[in-house]
Amino acid sequence: MEGVVAAYFLTLVGLAVFGAHRYVVLYLFHRHKNHRDDPPPGRFDDLPPVTVQLPLYNEMYVARRLVDAVARLDYPRNRLQIQVLDDSTDETRGVVDEAVAFWRGQGVNVEAVRRPTREGFKAGALEFGLASATGEFIAVFDADFVPRADFLNRTVHEFTDPSIGMVQARWEHLNEGYSIATRLQALYLDGHFVMEHAARNWSGRYFNFNGTAGIWRKQAILDAGGWQHDTITEDLDLSYRAQMAGWKFKYLLDYAVPGELPALLSAFRSQQYRWAKGAIETARKILPPLWRGPYPLKVKIEATVHLLSNCAYLLVALLCLLSGPSMMIRVHMGWRATAWLDLLLFMIVSFSIGVYYLECQRVIGKSVRKAALYLPLLMGLGIGMVVNNARAVVSGMRGRKSAFIRTPKHKIETSKDSIVGKKYRSAFNSTILVEALGAMIFVPPLMYAVRYDVWVSVPFQLLFFTGFSYLVLATLMQTAKAAWGLRGQDIGEDTV
Repeated sequence: MEGVVAAYFLTLVGLAVFGAHRYVVLYLFHRHKNHRDDPPPGRFDDLPPVTVQLPLYNEMYVARRLVDAVARLDYPRNRLQIQVLDDSTDETRGVVDEAVAFWRGQGVNVEAVRRPTREGFKAGALEFGLASATGEFIAVFDADFVPRADFLNRTVHEFTDPSIGMVQARWEHLNEGYSIATRLQALYLDGHFVMEHAARNWSGRYFNFNGTAGIWRKQAILDAGGWQHDTITEDLDLSYRAQMAGWKFKYLLDYAVPGELPALLSAFRSQQYRWAKGAIETARKILPPLWRGPYPLKVKIEATVHLLSNCAYLLVALLCLLSGPSMMIRVHMGWRATAWLDLLLFMIVSFSIGVYYLECQRVIGKSVRKAALYLPLLMGLGIGMVVNNARAVVSGMRGRKSAFIRTPKHKIETSKDSIVGKKYRSAFNSTILVEALGAMIFVPPLMYAVRYDVWVSVPFQLLFFTGFSYLVLATLMQTAKAAWGLRGQDIGEDTV
């Protein structure tokens, strides 16, 4: 019995260490915030040729929006090449062909690039397009993004510094106010894009291209070995290889590109699975040569924490299994007072989350008060995602290969837009059954805590129960609503 209690507290300590890293990121951000106002090192007298790549696969609702936005970029037409890298097998092909024909008629250099096979999925498409790219610089936008007309004029001049290999813009969110789920996603992603990217970049540590809303120096891609598809996060992989090859990156905190958040939690679930597994795959590939190489220790340490951060989900999963039994054992053995340690460690972890995400909102001028109201739900959503993301981490550790599962996009921009009857729904994921079981696991300990007046343990047990319950119920309700009307096309495991 003592072993269960010891394992429980060791798990809490491990999570506290992950929580402490948030304070490190906050410190680095404020220690180096003077870099926020760094202007481009110069300006090109003659604008360089740029290729914009748009990798698409079955994006019938958003393909035209993307092509139209890129065609309207404020950049000399004789210096701009647009490649629509279209691997689609459905109506998207017709949408793309119509958009390409229209803009070619307007004098825009845009073409639909199609390949004989879908080998390598998105990475393969980018690699295929690169072979015929005429630009010295390569911008990439996913289907769910809508770049502003000034994107190239705002980013390309950063490359007057010959050491810069990639420039990444911050993501902002077209449909943040669509639902509670999209508000939580926005709050979560802001933490990554406001604090982590800026702190790492400004302090001389490595950060990554996020697969979209960024622009590369073509030579940096080539020097790093090009796009490779032995991981499912090709952007993360290439980012580390390029920086290890000596290229520097630049992050633009104060320039943002709007993108559409997944309207369905099932889509968010598959997106998070891919990111978590891909990070572990990249860690397996990158960390050994990084630690053997002549790179600064601070780079090695931060890269390790970055690429292995999803391992925290394994600790949370273990905590789920140990929390209830540990509390019951301690009460049974007369160690009731130790429940205060649960509350203390819980508050330490919660406080780090609160400070971190609220500061992110303050930095970019969003409402801190409104964000504070969503923090408990954000923590609950994070707990609810434990099974999904822990499974992804284990799969990545085992080296199991899987297809690049694309995130369904539906052109949901405002609360007036509807998902009902639209195609592209994620296939049923049996993980939801385990999550439902996870919610039920916390019912007995919660009842026990109330029955025996262990009130300091109630918030802990309740948060876990609520997190799993919210994710399961919200996913089922959204799925049922989306299926109303036309039967959606499932996104199977062979899709990108």
